[in-house]
Order: sequence, then structure tokens, then C-alpha cells
Amino acid sequence: MAPSETSSAIASTSSKALTPRRLYGILAIAETITWTLLIIGMLLKYVAQIGDWPVTIGGGTHGVIFVAYAFTAGLVGVNQRWTPLQIVGAVATAIVPYATIPFDRSLERRGMLEGGWRREKTDDPRDATWVSAWLRFFLRHPALLSILLVVAVGVVFGTLLTLGPPTEWGS
Repeated sequence: MAPSETSSAIASTSSKALTPRRLYGILAIAETITWTLLIIGMLLKYVAQIGDWPVTIGGGTHGVIFVAYAFTAGLVGVNQRWTPLQIVGAVATAIVPYATIPFDRSLERRGMLEGGWRREKTDDPRDATWVSAWLRFFLRHPALLSILLVVAVGVVFGTLLTLGPPTEWGS
């Protein structure tokens, strides 16, 4: 076994391996936690009237994690061969407070998070698409994928900050 195959085999058998299921679950829980931070921030601002800073902190944290969750849903969805509607549905659950965890559990029950990362092409016709080709490329280069995701989350979050709160869009 080549060294890269050995490290892949070790990673895939480790209980700490970052599988699609584990990555998606981590972000689903983080999304729920940041909803709580945002709600607490809103209570502190509007009920306790201690100023804007709790919403700024809770909202900013929630915004970053929301965008990261959306990208993760896309990455995992493509890897797991979800339909585009299923990926959009996964992202939409982040809009509803606390909906990501039940959705994650639903995916687990239906086996939609089973398996590892698809780094190699198979005979499945869905592997012949350009999206699957790019997925495999980036999964074989995890450092590059990580950098790309961090930059993408930063750009999207920065753009959303520039646009202001969603309640003010179109005003």
C-alpha cells in the first residue's frame, strides 16, 4: 500500500475522520448554537436594553456559520449525490431556528449521509459531470478546498455585511 493509501485507510477507519456525515453534523449543530446566540443577543438588546453589541456579536457569528453551513450543505450534497432541490432544502433549514438538527437526523435515518468522500470516479453516470469532476479534484486537494471555502465564506459574509440586515434589503 502506498503512503497516501495508508493515510487514507487510517483516516477512513478513525472515529475522528471528517466524513461527510460528521462535517454536516458539526455544522448543523453549530448553526443551531449560533441561532441561540442571536436570539439571546436580541433579548439582551430589546428586553434588557443593553445596546446593540449583543446582536452584533450574535448576528455576526450566526452569519458566518450560516454561510459555512450553506457551503457545507452544497459540498456534502454534491458528494452524496443529492438532487439540487435537496441541497436547497438543506440550506433552507438554516433559515428556520433550530431546524438544521432535525433535518440532519432525517438525512441520517434515510441513509443520505452514508459513505465517504468521492475522491475517485466510478461507473455511476453522475460522476461524468463537471461538478463531480471539480468535487473530486478539490477532495484530493483538501488544503486547497479549505482555503477556497474560507475565502468563499469570507466574501459572501462580507457582501452580506455590506448589504446590511435582511430586513433592510430593498428599502
